[in-house]
Amino acid sequence: MTEAIIPLISLIALEVILGIDNIIFISILADKLPENQRNKLRYWGIALAMVMRLCLLAFISWILKLDQTVFNAFGIDFSGKGLILIFGGLFLIYKSTKEIYHKTEIKSDESPAIPQVRSFQRLLSEVIILDIVFSIDSIITAVGMVQELWVMYVAVIVTVIIMLFASKPISEFIRKHPSFKILALCFLMMIGVALLAEGFHVEIPKGYIYFSMAFAFLVDIIQMKTIKK
Repeated sequence: MTEAIIPLISLIALEVILGIDNIIFISILADKLPENQRNKLRYWGIALAMVMRLCLLAFISWILKLDQTVFNAFGIDFSGKGLILIFGGLFLIYKSTKEIYHKTEIKSDESPAIPQVRSFQRLLSEVIILDIVFSIDSIITAVGMVQELWVMYVAVIVTVIIMLFASKPISEFIRKHPSFKILALCFLMMIGVALLAEGFHVEIPKGYIYFSMAFAFLVDIIQMKTIKK
């Protein structure tokens, strides 16, 4: 039991770091909804992420097969996981660049009106797409770290609980500070590039990405404090 504590804590820490991408994406999408529906989208998105992870753990043998080569093209072996990462990376890059364009180039009165109910359903479907990509990546990472299935289940549940508590403060912070929203979108774009590269077997260490974004975040805070003074 004690031997599993360190792998459990390490896995939870890793899952929380990977979950930040999910929280930021959901928070930015939730900002498009009326105030009374934002929490609903956040809780639905995070809850679905937990359900997907737990279901994928139940089919762990199938998940492991996703690492097997499906076909070869231009000298590159494409696996099921690789194809999912490529699709998810392209989707994340598309959504991020589109949001950045709308925030910087289009005036608010030019934005097309979207019916409220349809908007929630559409945004929830986008959250589900990214939930699937991040969930598969998360489970395969977990399998590579630990062997005990119960450790993976506990790590997923604890991570989702942390995400539920952290989602609202992160969302409120991003919503109140437009410059940080652009920074968050750039962060998601970088994650999309990393997913796309990983799908083509080009490994970009995520530590470099998180460090660069943490540094940019620190610079933005310093600049914000300077402007206030």
